[in-house]
Amino acid sequence: MTDSLGQRHWMTAPATVAVLDALEAAGGADCARFVGGCVRNALVGRSIDDLDIATTLTPDQVTKALKAAGIRAVPTGIDHGTVTAVSQHIPHEITTLRRDVSTDGRRATVAFTDDWCEDALRRDFTLNSLYARRDGSIFDPTGHGVADAKAGRIVFVGEAEQRLLEDHLRNLRYFRFYAWFGQGAPDATAVAACAKLKDRIDGLAAERISKELLKLLAADDPRAAARLMAEAGVLEVVLKLPANLARFEALVEVEADQLFECDPVLRLAALLPDDQVAAMALATRLRLSNPDRDRIVAALAPTPTLKSWMSPREIRREVYRSGLAVFRDRAKLAWAASPRSATTMQWRGMIALAEGWTRPELPLTGQDIMNAGVPKGPLVGQVMREVEDWWIDNDFLDDKLSVIEKLKAVAQGMVY
Repeated sequence: MTDSLGQRHWMTAPATVAVLDALEAAGGADCARFVGGCVRNALVGRSIDDLDIATTLTPDQVTKALKAAGIRAVPTGIDHGTVTAVSQHIPHEITTLRRDVSTDGRRATVAFTDDWCEDALRRDFTLNSLYARRDGSIFDPTGHGVADAKAGRIVFVGEAEQRLLEDHLRNLRYFRFYAWFGQGAPDATAVAACAKLKDRIDGLAAERISKELLKLLAADDPRAAARLMAEAGVLEVVLKLPANLARFEALVEVEADQLFECDPVLRLAALLPDDQVAAMALATRLRLSNPDRDRIVAALAPTPTLKSWMSPREIRREVYRSGLAVFRDRAKLAWAASPRSATTMQWRGMIALAEGWTRPELPLTGQDIMNAGVPKGPLVGQVMREVEDWWIDNDFLDDKLSVIEKLKAVAQGMVY
């Protein structure tokens, strides 16, 4: 019996039907099939994020077929056979069947083919080497893709080492797919190959490494995958720092228990040692975005130390000083690093209080300070900071007259 997905809504959507009709008008029935992630995800009951289509048509033929049907064709990866069809504002990535001619582990030279099996043999894992016709019937060239997908087995197509030598990023992809789809014990052959060839990762572009790492950390529960990476020596190659697996695993547990959103950037911070200089160096080396870099460095600030028993007044002070986002990140990391005891309500309450508090503005302006007799210049800022410190220590006193009285006293002491 042929495995089938049945007729899924994304297969029969008007935009998708228009693309398939255009391709088949040029190449005949069954010249185009769904491939990869959409087939895999549908098979295991996951949501469909992208629609990828494989075809026997060449990129030129694809482009002509789409234009003839009035569908916009974008040459997003023409050298590797990829054209994106934008049908009713929905992108469909269409790639010509390929075989590798040569590869150095970072980029490949490909030749086009009309052989579906040949195309499948150059893909990474069996669960990604699945094709589905428009009627939903599945074509499984390796003979193992459907079973592996359903069982949560992440297995390389053919020889694991050969697949890794063709593309060094597949080393990280192995652990990413294990985090997202893996069940049970990992494939020993695959892990051994990843461990053997782990140093090849260093030759990859930093952006490719960081993108794959953050995708891995975005899985619902990436703890087993991270441990496996560490055991294989791959995590050390990526981070070049000792990994704080205990805090990372505790953070994932806290997120799950408290229904917090999965947060790959904070999870990366949790994996790192409490060293802002080292964190900055890692973020720079991996070319993380400036916001992600700054967030990780701020989350790993050594002071002030956050404790679950902080008073509301202390919490408000720290939120004012660091900002809500930084405070929340630091609180979650401190929570993850704390002993697993009956303090959950305290940590949760602490974050809830911070989130429910509206940060006030100091009721004082530079003009107020100069009106108090402080000459324009650096002294204005110095007086402002001293009054602000007093105001914070008084729990953000909502009384401008008292603030002005304090200003007068500070100004008098500085000016005279």
